[in-house]
Amino acid sequence: MNKAKYTYLFEEGNSDMRETLGGKGANLAEMSRIGLPVPPGFTVTTKACNEYYNNDANLTDEMKEQIFESLQKIEDESGKGFGEKENPLLVSVRSGAVASMPGMMDTVLNLGLNDETVEGLAEKTGNRRFALDSYRRFIQMFGDVVHGIEHYLFEDIIENEKDKNGVENDVELSEKALEDIIVEFKKVFEQKTGDKFPEDPKEQLLQAIKAVFNSWNNQRAKVYRQINDIPDDLGTAVNVQSMVFGNMGEDCGTGVAFTRNPSTGEKKLYGEFLMNAQGEDVVAGIRTPKSIEELKDILPEVYDQFVDVYEKLENHYRDMQDIEFTVEKKKLYLLQTRNGKRTAKAAVKIAVDMVKEGLIDKKEAINRVEPNHIDQLLHPQIDTEKKLDVIAKGLPASPGAASGQIVFDPNEAERKKENGENVVLLRPETTPDDIHGIVAAEGVLTSRGGMTSHAAVVARGMGKPCVSGCDAVSIDINKEVVQVDDTILKKGDLISIDGATGNVIKGEVELIDPKLGGEFKEILDWANDMKGLAVWANADTPEDAKKAREFGAEGIGLCRTEHMFMAQERIPKVRRMIMSETEEQRKEALEDLLPLQEEDFYEILKAMDGLPTTIRLLDPPLHEFLPNSQDLACEIERMKVKEEDEEKILEKEEFLKAVNALEESNPMLGHRGCRLGLTYPEIYITQAKAIIKAVIKLKDEGCKPCPEIMIPLVGYSKELSMMREMLEDTIKELEEENNISLNIPIGTMIELPRACVTADEISEHADFFSFGTNDLTQTTLGYSRDDAEGKFLHYYIQQNLLEKNPFSVLDQEGVGKLIETAVDKTRKTKPEFKLGVCGEHGGEPSSIEFFNKLGLNYVSCSPYRVPVARFAAARAKLNNN
Repeated sequence: MNKAKYTYLFEEGNSDMRETLGGKGANLAEMSRIGLPVPPGFTVTTKACNEYYNNDANLTDEMKEQIFESLQKIEDESGKGFGEKENPLLVSVRSGAVASMPGMMDTVLNLGLNDETVEGLAEKTGNRRFALDSYRRFIQMFGDVVHGIEHYLFEDIIENEKDKNGVENDVELSEKALEDIIVEFKKVFEQKTGDKFPEDPKEQLLQAIKAVFNSWNNQRAKVYRQINDIPDDLGTAVNVQSMVFGNMGEDCGTGVAFTRNPSTGEKKLYGEFLMNAQGEDVVAGIRTPKSIEELKDILPEVYDQFVDVYEKLENHYRDMQDIEFTVEKKKLYLLQTRNGKRTAKAAVKIAVDMVKEGLIDKKEAINRVEPNHIDQLLHPQIDTEKKLDVIAKGLPASPGAASGQIVFDPNEAERKKENGENVVLLRPETTPDDIHGIVAAEGVLTSRGGMTSHAAVVARGMGKPCVSGCDAVSIDINKEVVQVDDTILKKGDLISIDGATGNVIKGEVELIDPKLGGEFKEILDWANDMKGLAVWANADTPEDAKKAREFGAEGIGLCRTEHMFMAQERIPKVRRMIMSETEEQRKEALEDLLPLQEEDFYEILKAMDGLPTTIRLLDPPLHEFLPNSQDLACEIERMKVKEEDEEKILEKEEFLKAVNALEESNPMLGHRGCRLGLTYPEIYITQAKAIIKAVIKLKDEGCKPCPEIMIPLVGYSKELSMMREMLEDTIKELEEENNISLNIPIGTMIELPRACVTADEISEHADFFSFGTNDLTQTTLGYSRDDAEGKFLHYYIQQNLLEKNPFSVLDQEGVGKLIETAVDKTRKTKPEFKLGVCGEHGGEPSSIEFFNKLGLNYVSCSPYRVPVARFAAARAKLNNN
């Protein structure tokens, strides 16, 4: 029987083995395979990680045996010995999940050092200060990552030593100072763990591998996976790699670079480095690094090596690469490459540019850009023509604009977000543990760190604005104040940031809609050519309709007529209609509303000239147009206390009786939709007349109005049959009066489970169906949306009872099955029957993919979601062919 393989030397793998080796391991293997300068190493697989958890978080004997066999091969290749004093092999131990999770899991550098090997390293390199610096870094990382010792306990020791020696930077500390720090670090380790710092390198290695496996389930990694839809069962690989040193002296360094600008997408080498430093110094943001361009002047031969390597990598992977590198004694080494995280703007530009460069085709370009990238590009931006109180300027690390209250604590950012407050998170630098605060904040401002710091990378991945390395601002998280020259701002004060310019602005700023063109329009046009589903919009006003057309909507899938009644000047007329005691009184009141409705429909149909416009007749129960009964009762009591006119009080009391009579215990399931139209037919007849009159007027003007009338909340075929007959009589009457022939389709919104399972019967009386997935979700799950979202849905998602909010992402196993049933039943009797969706799910990418599989004709969503839906529809078609 074949033994399970838990480790792979880099040269044994390739880029197709991501599921086994994780993204980092697969890329290290691929770089080794194509002859790039990668220090030797091996990967412990994701399978080993899952086995580790199945084995009660313990490494099996088989795993340990393979780890040390692979380590022996690295010793043979490098000519160094792990734990040998004379020529010690040191390794890094890094996580590497299948999907990129920058900064979310743990890394240990310089592993293999102890009191003996540190002296061997000093003698071998002729640089005792470097060896001691590497040792203190290792103890600190090992204590933090492997044993959870608070980072600040080590940092405080370093700061005290710098104060004692009168120096500002770590690199200025003497050998004696570093020896003292090591002694103090070991004391902290022993105090916090109860054990001495481990001297055995093999024990160090096993503990570090376990720690990286454990970091797969740390809180920040869980949060990141939830945000980015990464499955929890993938596990992480561990990469054990020979150390190369960027902290050996001034001809050494470390850095992070991108083959294109991850903020703008510009085709230009973009990155940062630090001389005499190790990799974590760059991404941690503790020191503000130099631009990669400056490497050309400091180490020109290394810069030339790097330019050659980055071009090879991008051409090989055909995507923008995020590269970690180290320079040891003027020699370049690559420690990682991966597809780089980028902003929405950069994602679109890079995809379009790479098509033009011949690296990828249009289909691949569309699959490279996520639908949420399209959404981010529609977010408002700062109006630069307005006067701005710019108080500082930092690095434009992630574009977009944000305004909000200043907060300094990630936990507080999360609390305020839950209360509906907008905040901007201010930190000297962020760490992976701050991720929940970054998620909650509108944007992030840091005083330290560069364009590749943790804050910058994570914000870019989330599409949030970030200004980093803004050293003009002094952020004191203990006193909760920020100071720029003479300006002092406190927690709760308003601040704005512009991630495109790096500007930090006092107060709140005015935002404007983005201008859409260039690469954005180009890739959307490609998407339009490839998609199957048509994309319509939900629009209740002429303004909404115009915006929908501007964003490329091909029709209106839902025009909610009740919103037309809500205008302040119309409410009294609506209430007069509702309070009518006889049919004649109601008809009179409706005649008063008719011209207003006609004007509404005229403007909307004109805006959508030539495109289908689905108008839903009145849906909510009538009491929604009346004042709250408790408020009315309080008003009557106040009138009595003030001894106001008795006749007016009696009038109010009669009004209250009528309101009470119309109130419903469960209005969502009550007297609404077609039930309202059947019991008060004059309401629907008036609305139909208003539509027809608007159509006739537009036709006279040479326009091509295309209305479709939709009856809400049908559950029985007889309901629709009666409603259709009534509407057809009204249409016929007006056709004869005006000597005109109209073709107005009549359909229904499917939003009840019964309608789904009897769809074949209902379709006999309909020209189209539109699935109202919002109410269909409520009636299928038995959830009142307002109550569920306000009371228990958050808990359900947190406890994994539900994967997603079913009102945002379609419940495919439940609600989806009902839709599928309705589609099958309808298409068996009417193969060409038009089917669409007009709930919020019509703009959600994974739901769109489901609707595409079912073969629906269109989805309809809010105007601002139309570009996202167009793009998602194209991806759905491409990925299901």
